[in-house]
Amino acid sequence: MRTALVIGTGLIGTSAALALAGRGVTVHLADHDPERARTAAALGAGTDDPPEGPVDLVIVAVPPAHTAATLADAMRRGLARGYLDVASVKGGPRRELRELSLDLSAYIGTHPMAGKERSGPLAGTADLFEGRPWVLTPTPETDTEVLNLALELVALCRAVPVVMDAEAHDRAVALVSHTPQLVSSMVAARLREADETAVRLCGQGIRDVTRIAASDPRMWVEILSANPGPVADVLAGVAADLEETVRSLRSLQSPEESERRAGAEGVEDMLRRGNAGRARVPGKHGAAPAAYEIVAVLISDQPGELARIFADATRAGVNVEDVRIEHATGQQAGLVQLMVEPAAATVLSAALRQRGWSLRQ
Repeated sequence: MRTALVIGTGLIGTSAALALAGRGVTVHLADHDPERARTAAALGAGTDDPPEGPVDLVIVAVPPAHTAATLADAMRRGLARGYLDVASVKGGPRRELRELSLDLSAYIGTHPMAGKERSGPLAGTADLFEGRPWVLTPTPETDTEVLNLALELVALCRAVPVVMDAEAHDRAVALVSHTPQLVSSMVAARLREADETAVRLCGQGIRDVTRIAASDPRMWVEILSANPGPVADVLAGVAADLEETVRSLRSLQSPEESERRAGAEGVEDMLRRGNAGRARVPGKHGAAPAAYEIVAVLISDQPGELARIFADATRAGVNVEDVRIEHATGQQAGLVQLMVEPAAATVLSAALRQRGWSLRQ
């Protein structure tokens, strides 16, 4: 691939363009808002000048509601050898393109499983896709050259290709992406009218659950409108679990010991099923989830403190597998939770104490 045209310079389009431009591909940028394309170009994502002739690959990065129409226009104009989109749903755009009687041998639907709460070209980064799954949904009619172009794009963005059926993809993202967004927003909505004293008690748990609730509502309305059936199916299952859990919690208030026991068993069953589901979430580098030990360190909110902790861990010969920061409300301090291999926890704890760090259980 030597040339590409990215249509749509939001977070995903700009990030893909930055990755390609950084690896020597000549990237042209287009957007319904020319100012967004100019912004992406100023960031180093390519040029907002139109290509002089057909490019190797057109990457359509517009909202799902406009994906098929944008692809159809590009294909009819013969803008490239191959065409792909990065919309978060795959079945709908392909069905719309078939209804337009277009030759789909030059098209492949894709979806990079990466994103942020922020949107727009200024949120784009060249490393957004590194190590992330990038779904490809070829069909028997997909031209081999187009599939190879898609695989090259994934490689240049340093993502991990995953081949799936389009309808299976849409059911999968309903479970792992679209429903979590709605559930996060529902929990966050409970905070809107909450008493200020309750909000001040927010800790890391509520921050974790509501992080993605900060996403752009307009963008998510478009995404959910393109995949409503599978999302509704998953939410119906969540609703059934909620109803059963509510009944169990009500039973815990019963004066009858047998009902209280049944309520406790119901709550425990829900929690254990949650444990089992969480254990299936892939861990580091997509491998099976590992059981890490947590070394919790009290840290002050001052420049260089995080760097000092990691430097001390390095001196101890310990690799930090993951990290979390839990901020203390109203204080210039917090807890850094360092996740390490179980065998390294004792070594790291001793080394950090020796260097003056205050550890917590």
